[in-house]
Order: sequence, then structure tokens, then C-alpha cells
Amino acid sequence: MSEAVAHEEPFPDLADIKSLEEALHRPEVRRSRDALEGLLADNFVEFGASGIVYDRATIIDLLLQEDGGGEGELRASNYALAAISDDAVLLTYESERTQKDGVRRSVLRSSIWKRAGDRWQMLFHQGTIKRGFNA
Repeated sequence: MSEAVAHEEPFPDLADIKSLEEALHRPEVRRSRDALEGLLADNFVEFGASGIVYDRATIIDLLLQEDGGGEGELRASNYALAAISDDAVLLTYESERTQKDGVRRSVLRSSIWKRAGDRWQMLFHQGTIKRGFNA
């Protein structure tokens, strides 16, 4: 019976998931344990551009320690959303940031968002640096 209810719930559109994703880019969200715990699924995993795999607890701790300095504004573009199951979507996009040393860094990003009751939470994220772009 619960599966039938899940199918009847409205599927998110790109704007819904983009808004959740971009919330994670904002310093006030990145500094809020409550906000992060609400956005990241209990079994969240991130494959970092460094090759390090982060679990939810680790990434929350790292985000809470950020000082917000040294990095310019994150600009994101080319968003695309694809359904991967009745209760999960894949969001892909590109981001670019100019660091304080003037180096521009462009990253291909992908996130899996999964329905958790009446909300969506990020289950997985990966960022891959675009080769040949950083200037």
C-alpha cells in the first residue's frame, strides 16, 4: 500500500531539485547542522574530486568547519534532471568557481536525490574536475 502512495506523489521538477541542490551551496546552510541533516540522507556518500570517499557524518563535520574564505562564488549551469526510479532522480550540472589565487575551476557534478517520506534528500554526490579547463 505504501508503494502505491509513493507513486501518486508528485514527481519533482528540475526547479524543485535544483533549489535543494543550490541550498547546499549557500554558506548559511553549510554552517547549519540541522539544515545539512535534513538535506543529506542517512546513508549519504560523496566521491570527492580528490578521490576520497566521504560519508554523511564526515561531510557534515567538514562543511561545519568551513570558514567561507578563499573561494569565490560558485556559478552553476547546464542543469539536467532524469528519473532513475519511482522515488529517485539524477541531477547533473556544471559548476565554476574562481579561487582567490585567480585559478578558475570547472567541475562536472552529479547528485542522486531520493524521496524520503514527504521530502527529497541527497543520497549521493560526485564532483569531477574538467580536465583542460582550469586556468
